[in-house]
Amino acid sequence: MTEPATFSLALHNEDATAALMADLALLISAGDMITLSGDLGAGKTSAARAMIRYLAGDDELKVSSPTFTLAQSYELPSFPLVHADLYRITDPSEMEEIGLSPLPDGTVVLMEWPERAGGQLPADRIDITLTHRPALGSLARAAEITGHGKAAAVVQRLQTLRDFLQDARYLDAGRQRMAGDASTRSYARLIRDDGVFILMNAPKRPDGAAIYGGKSYSQAVHLAEDVTPFVAIANGLRAQGISAPAIHHADLDAGFLITADFGTEGVTEGSPPAPMLERYQAAVDMLAVLHGKRLPQTLPLLPHQDYTIPTFDTEALLIEVSLMPEWYLPDRDAAPSEAAREEFFAMWRELLTAIDTLPRTWVLRDFHSPNMIWLPERAGINQVGVIDFQDTVLGPAAYDVVSLLQDARIDVPEQIELAMLTRYVAARRAAEPDFDPVSFAEVYAIMSAQRNTRLLGTFARLNRRDGKPHYLKHQPRIWTYLNRSLAHPALAAFRDWYDSHVPPPQA
Repeated sequence: MTEPATFSLALHNEDATAALMADLALLISAGDMITLSGDLGAGKTSAARAMIRYLAGDDELKVSSPTFTLAQSYELPSFPLVHADLYRITDPSEMEEIGLSPLPDGTVVLMEWPERAGGQLPADRIDITLTHRPALGSLARAAEITGHGKAAAVVQRLQTLRDFLQDARYLDAGRQRMAGDASTRSYARLIRDDGVFILMNAPKRPDGAAIYGGKSYSQAVHLAEDVTPFVAIANGLRAQGISAPAIHHADLDAGFLITADFGTEGVTEGSPPAPMLERYQAAVDMLAVLHGKRLPQTLPLLPHQDYTIPTFDTEALLIEVSLMPEWYLPDRDAAPSEAAREEFFAMWRELLTAIDTLPRTWVLRDFHSPNMIWLPERAGINQVGVIDFQDTVLGPAAYDVVSLLQDARIDVPEQIELAMLTRYVAARRAAEPDFDPVSFAEVYAIMSAQRNTRLLGTFARLNRRDGKPHYLKHQPRIWTYLNRSLAHPALAAFRDWYDSHVPPPQA
Protein backbone atom coordinates (compact mmCIF):
# COMPACT_ATOMS: atom_id res chain seq x y z
CA MET A 1 0.00 0.00 0.00
CA THR A 2 1.35 3.42 -0.99
CA GLU A 3 2.23 5.68 1.91
CA PRO A 4 0.52 9.10 1.88
CA ALA A 5 2.67 12.04 0.76
CA THR A 6 2.30 15.29 2.70
CA PHE A 7 3.82 18.74 2.69
CA SER A 8 2.82 22.11 4.17
CA LEU A 9 3.29 25.68 3.08
CA ALA A 10 2.28 29.21 4.00
CA LEU A 11 -0.01 31.18 1.70
CA HIS A 12 0.37 34.88 2.44
CA ASN A 13 -2.57 36.08 0.37
CA GLU A 14 -5.18 35.05 -2.18
CA ASP A 15 -2.68 35.36 -5.04
CA ALA A 16 -0.49 32.75 -3.35
CA THR A 17 -3.51 30.48 -2.94
CA ALA A 18 -4.42 30.94 -6.60
CA ALA A 19 -0.85 30.09 -7.66
CA LEU A 20 -0.88 26.89 -5.58
CA MET A 21 -4.19 25.76 -7.09
CA ALA A 22 -2.94 26.57 -10.60
CA ASP A 23 0.20 24.51 -9.99
CA LEU A 24 -1.93 21.59 -8.80
CA ALA A 25 -4.23 22.01 -11.81
CA LEU A 26 -1.20 21.58 -14.08
CA LEU A 27 -0.67 18.07 -12.67
CA ILE A 28 -4.13 16.57 -12.25
CA SER A 29 -6.19 14.65 -14.79
CA ALA A 30 -9.76 13.52 -15.39
CA GLY A 31 -11.05 11.33 -12.54
CA ASP A 32 -9.02 12.95 -9.77
CA MET A 33 -10.57 14.06 -6.48
CA ILE A 34 -9.42 17.03 -4.41
CA THR A 35 -10.95 17.71 -1.00
CA LEU A 36 -10.84 21.08 0.76
CA SER A 37 -11.13 21.15 4.55
CA GLY A 38 -11.02 23.94 7.12
CA ASP A 39 -13.15 26.07 9.36
CA LEU A 40 -15.72 28.53 8.03
CA GLY A 41 -13.88 31.35 6.28
CA ALA A 42 -10.66 29.36 5.91
CA GLY A 43 -10.66 29.94 2.14
CA LYS A 44 -11.96 26.64 0.76
CA THR A 45 -14.30 28.22 -1.77
CA SER A 46 -11.67 30.79 -2.76
CA ALA A 47 -9.21 27.96 -3.46
CA ALA A 48 -11.80 26.05 -5.50
CA ARG A 49 -12.76 29.19 -7.41
CA ALA A 50 -9.10 29.87 -8.25
CA MET A 51 -8.61 26.37 -9.68
CA ILE A 52 -11.84 26.48 -11.72
CA ARG A 53 -11.02 29.89 -13.18
CA TYR A 54 -7.50 28.77 -14.05
CA LEU A 55 -8.73 25.61 -15.77
CA ALA A 56 -11.37 27.62 -17.62
CA GLY A 57 -8.78 30.20 -18.71
CA ASP A 58 -11.16 32.92 -17.50
CA ASP A 59 -10.28 35.07 -14.48
CA GLU A 60 -13.78 36.58 -14.52
CA LEU A 61 -15.75 33.32 -14.63
CA LYS A 62 -18.61 33.37 -12.15
CA VAL A 63 -17.95 30.59 -9.63
CA SER A 64 -20.57 30.63 -6.90
CA SER A 65 -20.33 28.65 -3.70
CA PRO A 66 -22.37 25.44 -4.05
CA THR A 67 -23.48 25.61 -0.40
CA PHE A 68 -27.17 25.60 -1.39
CA THR A 69 -27.03 23.73 -4.71
CA LEU A 70 -24.61 21.16 -3.12
CA ALA A 71 -22.91 20.50 -6.45
CA GLN A 72 -22.11 22.69 -9.46
CA SER A 73 -20.81 21.26 -12.76
CA TYR A 74 -18.40 22.94 -15.18
CA GLU A 75 -17.46 21.82 -18.68
CA LEU A 76 -13.83 22.89 -18.83
CA PRO A 77 -11.43 22.61 -21.81
CA SER A 78 -9.44 19.71 -20.32
CA PHE A 79 -12.19 17.77 -18.55
CA PRO A 80 -15.53 18.22 -16.76
CA LEU A 81 -15.35 19.29 -13.12
CA VAL A 82 -17.83 19.13 -10.24
CA HIS A 83 -17.50 21.57 -7.36
CA ALA A 84 -19.35 20.12 -4.34
CA ASP A 85 -20.06 21.48 -0.86
CA LEU A 86 -21.27 18.90 1.66
CA TYR A 87 -21.83 21.34 4.54
CA ARG A 88 -25.61 20.92 4.42
CA ILE A 89 -25.82 17.14 4.10
CA THR A 90 -26.64 15.24 7.29
CA ASP A 91 -25.90 11.69 6.18
CA PRO A 92 -23.35 10.22 3.77
CA SER A 93 -26.19 8.43 1.95
CA GLU A 94 -27.20 11.82 0.54
CA MET A 95 -24.07 11.68 -1.65
CA GLU A 96 -26.00 9.48 -4.08
CA GLU A 97 -28.79 12.04 -4.38
CA ILE A 98 -26.39 14.74 -5.59
CA GLY A 99 -24.61 12.45 -8.04
CA LEU A 100 -21.43 11.88 -6.04
CA SER A 101 -21.89 8.22 -5.13
CA PRO A 102 -20.50 6.68 -7.15
CA LEU A 103 -18.25 9.50 -8.31
CA PRO A 104 -18.78 10.50 -11.98
CA ASP A 105 -16.31 8.92 -14.40
CA GLY A 106 -13.78 11.11 -16.16
CA THR A 107 -14.59 14.10 -13.97
CA VAL A 108 -12.46 16.06 -11.53
CA VAL A 109 -14.22 16.54 -8.20
CA LEU A 110 -13.47 19.48 -5.91
CA MET A 111 -15.20 18.75 -2.59
CA GLU A 112 -15.60 21.08 0.37
CA TRP A 113 -16.43 19.67 3.82
CA PRO A 114 -15.37 16.13 2.86
CA GLU A 115 -15.71 14.92 6.46
CA ARG A 116 -19.48 14.83 5.87
CA ALA A 117 -18.96 12.07 3.29
CA GLY A 118 -18.17 9.49 5.94
CA GLY A 119 -16.37 6.50 4.47
CA GLN A 120 -17.39 7.22 0.87
CA LEU A 121 -14.26 9.06 -0.19
CA PRO A 122 -12.06 7.22 -2.69
CA ALA A 123 -8.72 5.81 -1.58
CA ASP A 124 -6.94 7.79 -4.30
CA ARG A 125 -7.40 11.48 -3.55
CA ILE A 126 -5.70 14.75 -2.61
CA ASP A 127 -6.69 16.38 0.69
CA ILE A 128 -6.01 20.09 1.26
CA THR A 129 -6.53 21.47 4.75
CA LEU A 130 -6.56 25.27 5.10
CA THR A 131 -6.12 27.11 8.42
CA HIS A 132 -5.91 30.78 9.38
CA ARG A 133 -2.46 32.23 10.08
CA PRO A 134 -3.21 35.72 11.49
CA ALA A 135 0.42 36.18 12.56
CA LEU A 136 1.32 36.33 8.83
CA GLY A 137 -1.50 38.70 7.86
CA SER A 138 -5.27 38.88 7.83
CA LEU A 139 -5.50 36.97 4.53
CA ALA A 140 -2.74 34.47 5.29
CA ARG A 141 -3.44 30.75 5.38
CA ALA A 142 -1.47 27.59 5.97
CA ALA A 143 -2.11 24.68 3.64
CA GLU A 144 -1.39 21.03 4.37
CA ILE A 145 -1.57 18.92 1.22
CA THR A 146 -1.77 15.13 1.41
CA GLY A 147 -1.91 12.64 -1.42
CA HIS A 148 -3.44 9.24 -0.72
CA GLY A 149 -2.99 6.10 -2.81
CA LYS A 150 -2.08 6.85 -6.42
CA ALA A 151 -2.46 10.58 -5.74
CA ALA A 152 0.60 10.49 -3.47
CA ALA A 153 2.76 10.73 -6.61
CA VAL A 154 0.87 13.86 -7.71
CA VAL A 155 1.49 15.55 -4.36
CA GLN A 156 5.17 14.62 -4.46
CA ARG A 157 5.39 16.11 -7.95
CA LEU A 158 3.56 19.24 -6.77
CA GLN A 159 6.15 19.72 -4.03
CA THR A 160 8.98 19.22 -6.55
CA LEU A 161 7.36 21.76 -8.89
CA ARG A 162 7.01 24.31 -6.09
CA ASP A 163 10.66 23.82 -5.12
CA PHE A 164 11.69 24.24 -8.77
CA LEU A 165 9.72 27.49 -9.09
CA GLN A 166 11.14 28.74 -5.80
CA ASP A 167 14.72 28.01 -6.84
CA ALA A 168 14.14 29.69 -10.23
CA ARG A 169 12.46 32.68 -8.51
CA TYR A 170 9.16 32.26 -10.31
CA LEU A 171 7.04 31.16 -7.34
CA ASP A 172 5.34 34.57 -7.09
CA ALA A 173 4.63 34.81 -10.84
CA GLY A 174 1.08 34.90 -12.07
CA ARG A 175 -0.23 31.75 -13.72
CA GLN A 176 -2.20 31.46 -16.97
CA ARG A 177 -3.44 28.19 -18.42
CA MET A 178 -2.28 27.11 -21.85
CA ALA A 179 -3.94 24.55 -24.09
CA GLY A 180 -2.30 21.14 -24.12
CA ASP A 181 -1.51 18.88 -27.05
CA ALA A 182 -1.82 15.19 -27.88
CA SER A 183 1.00 14.32 -25.48
CA THR A 184 1.08 13.96 -21.70
CA ARG A 185 2.80 17.34 -21.35
CA SER A 186 1.05 20.37 -19.87
CA TYR A 187 1.93 24.05 -19.99
CA ALA A 188 1.31 27.33 -18.18
CA ARG A 189 2.36 30.91 -18.72
CA LEU A 190 4.32 32.51 -15.89
CA ILE A 191 3.74 36.26 -15.76
CA ARG A 192 6.21 38.59 -14.04
CA ASP A 193 7.12 42.27 -14.27
CA ASP A 194 10.09 41.36 -16.50
CA GLY A 195 8.05 39.39 -19.02
CA VAL A 196 6.06 36.25 -19.75
CA PHE A 197 7.60 32.78 -19.76
CA ILE A 198 6.46 29.20 -20.42
CA LEU A 199 6.40 26.50 -17.75
CA MET A 200 6.50 23.00 -19.25
CA ASN A 201 5.47 19.98 -17.18
CA ALA A 202 6.80 16.88 -18.94
CA PRO A 203 6.94 13.88 -16.60
CA LYS A 204 9.02 10.90 -17.71
CA ARG A 205 6.78 8.23 -19.15
CA PRO A 206 6.62 5.86 -22.11
CA ASP A 207 3.78 5.97 -24.63
CA GLY A 208 2.23 2.52 -24.50
CA ALA A 209 3.18 -0.87 -23.16
CA ALA A 210 6.41 -2.69 -24.03
CA ILE A 211 4.99 -4.66 -26.97
CA TYR A 212 7.42 -3.74 -29.75
CA GLY A 213 10.30 -6.11 -29.15
CA GLY A 214 10.31 -5.23 -25.45
CA LYS A 215 9.99 -1.49 -26.15
CA SER A 216 7.13 0.93 -25.73
CA TYR A 217 5.76 2.61 -28.85
CA SER A 218 7.61 5.82 -27.97
CA GLN A 219 10.91 3.98 -27.54
CA ALA A 220 10.46 2.00 -30.74
CA VAL A 221 9.77 5.05 -32.92
CA HIS A 222 12.07 7.43 -31.04
CA LEU A 223 9.54 9.75 -29.42
CA ALA A 224 10.87 11.74 -26.48
CA GLU A 225 10.04 10.24 -23.09
CA ASP A 226 11.55 13.10 -21.07
CA VAL A 227 12.67 16.72 -21.56
CA THR A 228 16.29 15.92 -22.42
CA PRO A 229 15.78 15.94 -26.23
CA PHE A 230 13.81 19.20 -26.06
CA VAL A 231 16.67 20.99 -24.31
CA ALA A 232 19.36 19.55 -26.59
CA ILE A 233 17.47 20.23 -29.84
CA ALA A 234 16.41 23.73 -28.74
CA ASN A 235 20.03 24.63 -28.13
CA GLY A 236 21.06 22.92 -31.38
CA LEU A 237 18.50 24.79 -33.46
CA ARG A 238 19.52 28.17 -32.05
CA ALA A 239 23.16 27.30 -32.79
CA GLN A 240 22.09 26.83 -36.45
CA GLY A 241 20.39 30.23 -36.55
CA ILE A 242 16.83 28.89 -36.17
CA SER A 243 14.36 30.59 -33.79
CA ALA A 244 13.76 28.10 -30.98
CA PRO A 245 12.90 29.22 -27.44
CA ALA A 246 15.74 29.78 -24.99
CA ILE A 247 15.78 27.46 -21.97
CA HIS A 248 16.00 29.63 -18.83
CA HIS A 249 15.71 26.94 -16.14
CA ALA A 250 15.55 23.15 -16.29
CA ASP A 251 15.10 20.18 -13.99
CA LEU A 252 15.88 17.35 -16.38
CA ASP A 253 15.21 14.61 -13.83
CA ALA A 254 11.79 15.89 -12.79
CA GLY A 255 10.81 17.13 -16.25
CA PHE A 256 10.19 20.82 -15.59
CA LEU A 257 11.37 23.62 -17.90
CA ILE A 258 10.99 27.40 -17.95
CA THR A 259 11.48 28.74 -21.47
CA ALA A 260 11.07 31.91 -23.46
CA ASP A 261 7.53 32.65 -24.61
CA PHE A 262 7.17 33.36 -28.34
CA GLY A 263 3.59 34.58 -27.93
CA THR A 264 0.54 33.44 -29.85
CA GLU A 265 0.78 34.90 -33.36
CA GLY A 266 0.44 32.01 -35.78
CA VAL A 267 0.91 31.33 -39.48
CA THR A 268 -2.75 30.86 -40.43
CA GLU A 269 -5.77 33.14 -40.66
CA GLY A 270 -9.53 32.99 -41.08
CA SER A 271 -12.19 30.51 -40.11
CA PRO A 272 -11.66 27.77 -40.98
CA PRO A 273 -7.94 28.58 -40.71
CA ALA A 274 -5.95 28.78 -43.95
CA PRO A 275 -2.23 29.26 -44.63
CA MET A 276 -0.86 32.80 -44.71
CA LEU A 277 1.23 32.66 -47.87
CA GLU A 278 4.06 34.95 -46.76
CA ARG A 279 4.52 33.03 -43.54
CA TYR A 280 4.48 29.65 -45.26
CA GLN A 281 7.08 30.97 -47.70
CA ALA A 282 9.32 31.87 -44.74
CA ALA A 283 8.78 28.43 -43.23
CA VAL A 284 9.71 26.74 -46.53
CA ASP A 285 12.80 28.93 -46.77
CA MET A 286 13.76 27.99 -43.22
CA LEU A 287 13.56 24.28 -44.02
CA ALA A 288 15.59 24.75 -47.20
CA VAL A 289 18.33 26.55 -45.26
CA LEU A 290 18.36 23.95 -42.47
CA HIS A 291 18.39 21.01 -44.90
CA GLY A 292 21.28 22.52 -46.82
CA LYS A 293 23.56 22.48 -43.77
CA ARG A 294 25.90 19.75 -42.54
CA LEU A 295 24.25 19.12 -39.20
CA PRO A 296 25.80 17.30 -36.24
CA GLN A 297 24.34 14.00 -35.06
CA THR A 298 25.41 14.59 -31.46
CA LEU A 299 24.63 17.74 -29.47
CA PRO A 300 26.01 19.02 -26.17
CA LEU A 301 23.52 18.79 -23.32
CA LEU A 302 25.34 19.23 -20.03
CA PRO A 303 29.00 19.43 -19.09
CA HIS A 304 30.45 16.02 -19.94
CA GLN A 305 27.10 14.81 -21.34
CA ASP A 306 25.96 14.77 -24.97
CA TYR A 307 22.67 13.88 -26.67
CA THR A 308 22.73 11.68 -29.78
CA ILE A 309 19.85 12.25 -32.20
CA PRO A 310 18.21 8.90 -33.02
CA THR A 311 17.88 7.64 -36.60
CA PHE A 312 14.45 7.38 -38.22
CA ASP A 313 15.23 3.90 -39.47
CA THR A 314 13.11 1.40 -41.39
CA GLU A 315 11.90 -0.39 -38.25
CA ALA A 316 10.65 2.84 -36.67
CA LEU A 317 8.86 3.89 -39.86
CA LEU A 318 7.27 0.43 -40.14
CA ILE A 319 6.00 0.51 -36.58
CA GLU A 320 4.44 3.90 -37.27
CA VAL A 321 2.49 2.70 -40.32
CA SER A 322 1.36 -0.36 -38.32
CA LEU A 323 -0.98 1.94 -36.37
CA MET A 324 -3.27 2.09 -39.39
CA PRO A 325 -4.12 -1.65 -39.55
CA GLU A 326 -4.02 -1.89 -35.75
CA TRP A 327 -6.36 1.00 -34.93
CA TYR A 328 -7.93 2.64 -37.98
CA LEU A 329 -9.06 -0.41 -39.97
CA PRO A 330 -10.83 -2.11 -37.02
CA ASP A 331 -12.64 1.18 -36.37
CA ARG A 332 -13.91 1.04 -39.95
CA ASP A 333 -14.95 -2.63 -39.62
CA ALA A 334 -12.22 -3.54 -42.09
CA ALA A 335 -9.68 -5.48 -40.02
CA PRO A 336 -7.30 -7.00 -42.62
CA SER A 337 -6.76 -10.70 -43.11
CA GLU A 338 -3.40 -12.16 -42.18
CA ALA A 339 -2.46 -12.38 -45.84
CA ALA A 340 -3.38 -8.74 -46.42
CA ARG A 341 -1.35 -7.68 -43.36
CA GLU A 342 1.70 -9.59 -44.59
CA GLU A 343 1.40 -8.00 -48.01
CA PHE A 344 1.05 -4.53 -46.43
CA PHE A 345 4.20 -4.87 -44.34
CA ALA A 346 6.23 -6.53 -47.09
CA MET A 347 5.44 -3.65 -49.47
CA TRP A 348 6.30 -1.02 -46.90
CA ARG A 349 9.51 -2.75 -45.81
CA GLU A 350 10.75 -2.98 -49.40
CA LEU A 351 9.96 0.68 -50.09
CA LEU A 352 11.41 2.05 -46.85
CA THR A 353 14.56 -0.06 -47.11
CA ALA A 354 15.17 1.45 -50.56
CA ILE A 355 15.23 4.99 -49.16
CA ASP A 356 17.16 4.06 -46.02
CA THR A 357 20.44 4.81 -47.80
CA LEU A 358 19.51 8.43 -48.64
CA PRO A 359 21.28 11.33 -46.92
CA ARG A 360 19.76 12.21 -43.55
CA THR A 361 19.11 15.56 -41.91
CA TRP A 362 17.30 16.75 -38.79
CA VAL A 363 13.62 15.84 -39.04
CA LEU A 364 11.66 17.96 -36.55
CA ARG A 365 8.72 15.61 -37.16
CA ASP A 366 5.74 17.84 -36.35
CA PHE A 367 6.69 20.95 -38.27
CA HIS A 368 3.21 22.29 -39.02
CA SER A 369 0.99 25.24 -38.19
CA PRO A 370 0.21 24.53 -34.47
CA ASN A 371 3.92 24.34 -33.75
CA MET A 372 5.02 27.55 -35.47
CA ILE A 373 4.84 31.03 -33.95
CA TRP A 374 5.26 34.11 -36.12
CA LEU A 375 7.85 36.55 -34.74
CA PRO A 376 7.29 39.82 -36.67
CA GLU A 377 10.04 41.67 -34.79
CA ARG A 378 12.66 39.34 -36.33
CA ALA A 379 13.81 39.12 -39.94
CA GLY A 380 13.80 36.52 -42.70
CA ILE A 381 13.62 32.89 -41.67
CA ASN A 382 14.05 33.93 -38.03
CA GLN A 383 10.45 35.14 -38.11
CA VAL A 384 9.44 31.46 -37.91
CA GLY A 385 9.57 30.34 -34.28
CA VAL A 386 9.53 26.57 -33.77
CA ILE A 387 8.22 25.22 -30.46
CA ASP A 388 7.76 21.45 -30.87
CA PHE A 389 10.87 19.50 -31.79
CA GLN A 390 11.63 17.09 -28.95
CA ASP A 391 10.94 14.12 -31.25
CA THR A 392 13.62 15.16 -33.75
CA VAL A 393 15.29 12.28 -35.61
CA LEU A 394 17.75 11.84 -38.46
CA GLY A 395 15.81 11.11 -41.63
CA PRO A 396 14.81 12.27 -45.13
CA ALA A 397 14.55 16.03 -45.64
CA ALA A 398 11.23 15.53 -47.42
CA TYR A 399 9.49 14.46 -44.19
CA ASP A 400 9.27 17.94 -42.65
CA VAL A 401 8.27 19.45 -45.98
CA VAL A 402 5.35 17.01 -45.96
CA SER A 403 4.52 17.94 -42.35
CA LEU A 404 4.30 21.59 -43.33
CA LEU A 405 2.53 21.34 -46.68
CA GLN A 406 0.13 18.53 -45.74
CA ASP A 407 -0.81 20.00 -42.38
CA ALA A 408 -2.81 17.53 -40.31
CA ARG A 409 -4.74 20.33 -38.57
CA ILE A 410 -5.68 22.64 -41.45
CA ASP A 411 -6.50 22.32 -45.14
CA VAL A 412 -3.58 23.23 -47.38
CA PRO A 413 -4.96 23.65 -50.93
CA GLU A 414 -3.11 21.60 -53.52
CA GLN A 415 -2.10 24.69 -55.50
CA ILE A 416 -0.40 26.16 -52.40
CA GLU A 417 1.29 22.84 -51.69
CA LEU A 418 2.69 22.72 -55.23
CA ALA A 419 3.78 26.37 -55.17
CA MET A 420 5.61 25.87 -51.86
CA LEU A 421 7.22 22.66 -53.13
CA THR A 422 8.48 24.55 -56.18
CA ARG A 423 9.88 27.27 -53.91
CA TYR A 424 11.66 24.71 -51.71
CA VAL A 425 13.19 22.88 -54.68
CA ALA A 426 14.36 26.16 -56.25
CA ALA A 427 16.07 27.19 -52.99
CA ARG A 428 17.79 23.82 -52.61
CA ARG A 429 18.95 23.83 -56.27
CA ALA A 430 20.30 27.37 -55.97
CA ALA A 431 22.41 26.36 -52.98
CA GLU A 432 23.25 22.81 -54.12
CA PRO A 433 23.70 22.32 -57.89
CA ASP A 434 23.56 18.51 -57.52
CA PHE A 435 20.17 18.57 -55.76
CA ASP A 436 17.85 16.15 -57.65
CA PRO A 437 14.23 17.42 -57.86
CA VAL A 438 12.90 14.18 -59.37
CA SER A 439 14.32 12.03 -56.58
CA PHE A 440 13.07 14.51 -53.99
CA ALA A 441 9.53 14.42 -55.45
CA GLU A 442 9.48 10.63 -55.15
CA VAL A 443 10.70 10.65 -51.55
CA TYR A 444 8.17 13.41 -50.79
CA ALA A 445 5.37 11.14 -52.03
CA ILE A 446 6.70 8.18 -50.02
CA MET A 447 7.02 10.21 -46.81
CA SER A 448 3.54 11.62 -47.38
CA ALA A 449 2.08 8.14 -47.72
CA GLN A 450 3.99 6.97 -44.63
CA ARG A 451 3.05 9.97 -42.47
CA ASN A 452 -0.62 10.05 -43.44
CA THR A 453 -0.98 6.29 -43.04
CA ARG A 454 0.42 6.66 -39.54
CA LEU A 455 -1.86 9.61 -38.75
CA LEU A 456 -5.00 7.69 -39.66
CA GLY A 457 -3.99 5.16 -37.02
CA THR A 458 -2.73 7.74 -34.52
CA PHE A 459 -5.98 9.68 -34.50
CA ALA A 460 -8.00 6.46 -34.16
CA ARG A 461 -5.81 5.48 -31.21
CA LEU A 462 -6.14 8.91 -29.57
CA ASN A 463 -9.89 8.44 -29.74
CA ARG A 464 -10.19 4.85 -28.58
CA ARG A 465 -7.27 4.50 -26.17
CA ASP A 466 -6.89 8.04 -24.83
CA GLY A 467 -10.48 9.32 -24.94
CA LYS A 468 -9.72 12.21 -27.34
CA PRO A 469 -12.42 11.96 -30.02
CA HIS A 470 -11.82 15.49 -31.38
CA TYR A 471 -8.85 14.17 -33.37
CA LEU A 472 -11.19 12.13 -35.57
CA LYS A 473 -12.32 15.32 -37.32
CA HIS A 474 -8.89 15.49 -38.98
CA GLN A 475 -9.12 12.05 -40.62
CA PRO A 476 -10.94 13.17 -43.80
CA ARG A 477 -8.18 15.74 -44.40
CA ILE A 478 -5.52 13.06 -43.85
CA TRP A 479 -7.35 10.86 -46.33
CA THR A 480 -7.20 13.63 -48.96
CA TYR A 481 -3.46 14.07 -48.47
CA LEU A 482 -2.89 10.32 -48.57
CA ASN A 483 -4.63 10.00 -51.91
CA ARG A 484 -2.57 12.86 -53.34
CA SER A 485 0.62 10.97 -52.54
CA LEU A 486 -0.67 7.59 -53.72
CA ALA A 487 -1.06 9.10 -57.20
CA HIS A 488 2.73 9.05 -57.61
CA PRO A 489 3.90 6.28 -60.00
CA ALA A 490 6.31 4.92 -57.37
CA LEU A 491 3.30 4.09 -55.18
CA ALA A 492 1.10 2.36 -57.76
CA ALA A 493 1.12 -0.97 -55.91
CA PHE A 494 0.22 0.80 -52.66
CA ARG A 495 -2.64 2.59 -54.38
CA ASP A 496 -4.09 -0.77 -55.42
CA TRP A 497 -3.71 -2.22 -51.90
CA TYR A 498 -5.31 0.80 -50.23
CA ASP A 499 -8.16 0.81 -52.77
CA SER A 500 -8.87 -2.81 -51.89
CA HIS A 501 -8.44 -2.73 -48.10
CA VAL A 502 -8.76 0.80 -46.67
CA PRO A 503 -12.19 2.44 -46.55
CA PRO A 504 -12.38 6.23 -46.27
CA PRO A 505 -13.00 7.78 -42.84
CA GLN A 506 -16.45 8.77 -41.76
CA ALA A 507 -17.28 12.31 -42.79
